[in-house]
Amino acid sequence: MAKLYFYYSAMNAGKSTVLLQSAHNYQERGMRVLLLTASIDDRFETGQIASRIGISAEACLFDNDTDLVALIQNEINQQRLSCILIDEAQFLTKEQVYALSEIVDKQHIPVLAFGIRTDFQGELFEGSQALLAWSDKLIELKTVCHCGSKATMVIRLNEQGTPVKEGAQVEIGGNDRYLSVCRKHFKEAVRD
Repeated sequence: MAKLYFYYSAMNAGKSTVLLQSAHNYQERGMRVLLLTASIDDRFETGQIASRIGISAEACLFDNDTDLVALIQNEINQQRLSCILIDEAQFLTKEQVYALSEIVDKQHIPVLAFGIRTDFQGELFEGSQALLAWSDKLIELKTVCHCGSKATMVIRLNEQGTPVKEGAQVEIGGNDRYLSVCRKHFKEAVRD
């Protein structure tokens, strides 16, 4: 039975690596997968899911206006899909997550969504909130804070490396702009 999975974590936990490994496992067995990533994420080459360990794969892009049902149906019309894998799933809209649940329920295709749960202010992203509510299975991928505890939060840093406390929810960046930390160190950073 197909399910909607949400793999979530702070940054640098290996979400893209796990996604790419999952895609490889399907493809190695002769199955066709559809890879999707957010068009807003321009850290790497456009239309690529890239892991910090150096592996990557081509992906279709989505944004807030993408009709995922139409996009996926078009892919199904070309050739059967065995799995849909989505990177940067926090950037999905609530409606897109609902559409993915429809694909799972009606087309019987598993959907594996990978994303960050909360932003630099500790608030849920819209896509993450919907995935936490509607997914059949939640899987936490873990990374560590500089203190050795499990990192569950993300701090945004300015150019001087100082934590930022205000700003737009979405600002694309990597290790130069974000730091994964435990809740204790998150609270210390936003309180100072």
